Amino acid sequence: MDELITYLYGNGTLLVMWGAVAFHLILPIPRNAHPVTLWRKFAEILADKVNTSSSYSQSLLSGSLAWLLMCLPAWVTLVALKPLVWQPQLFDLALLLLAFDWRSQELLANQLIDALSKEDKKYARSVLAPFVNRETDSLSALGLGKAGAETLIIGYGRNVIAVLFWYACLGGIGALMYRLIAELARAWAPSRAAFHPFGIPSVRLLAVLDFVPLRLFSLLIIIGRNASNTFSAMLQQSRLWPLPGPAWLLTAVGNKLSLALGGPAIYGDKKALRVKIGGRIAPSAFHLAQIQKLLAWRIFAWIALESVILLLVHQGF
Repeated sequence: MDELITYLYGNGTLLVMWGAVAFHLILPIPRNAHPVTLWRKFAEILADKVNTSSSYSQSLLSGSLAWLLMCLPAWVTLVALKPLVWQPQLFDLALLLLAFDWRSQELLANQLIDALSKEDKKYARSVLAPFVNRETDSLSALGLGKAGAETLIIGYGRNVIAVLFWYACLGGIGALMYRLIAELARAWAPSRAAFHPFGIPSVRLLAVLDFVPLRLFSLLIIIGRNASNTFSAMLQQSRLWPLPGPAWLLTAVGNKLSLALGGPAIYGDKKALRVKIGGRIAPSAFHLAQIQKLLAWRIFAWIALESVILLLVHQGF
């Protein structure tokens, strides 16, 4: 037992991950007070200053330079700070805590389930609005179910799975930089007319970073009942979705639970004609609870698998 404790203590990367997950679940940072929220607000202020060109190429260039202006100083600052801290593991722990966000998704799921079960569409719209870029004021119960399901699936995929993946690859700095890049892509989402094409560079880079973790998690989602049919439907439907990582994840969950996802969505005053994916069942409060349960158990499995991999890497395999 003493040898096991000594061995685990020597593997600081694994202990930091376990510590961050446990600390976040026990005492999460409130969403309104989270530094990432301030980062997104600053991104919106910067966009107001530089996203002023009506030229497509100039707007694209402005979006690329704005992305560099936000991310490059952040990365340089984090890299410069790491050698100055007393204990590097504590530095990684702090950064992973800032990047990791399970509780916000769980709270959103519980609020949406409660609101939809009571047919309180007004409250459901109000709790969903801060998490999405689409218009929620006119969403029906069906629209709220679909939007809520998609938001939970992508939220867990990015704020939990992809954060842990990039932590395993690049440490605390990698995890936090991924989260900051994801927040920029949301703040400057080109699905809204005001940020097209300004936000295209940030979304494309996020798509590259999402590709491996979200697809690996999609395969983990598929395992179990009806795996073969779910996998086939995922491959077929995901070709029609614009972003490859989210495409696999949404179609995997949608077909696993036979839930209807996708379809038209309103961003600002523009209606986006998205393809319909998944199954045929319209998501309701009951189905959001199913999504919550499915993703929670798969996240625990992901953490266990990542822990084993980190142990093997530490042993030199």
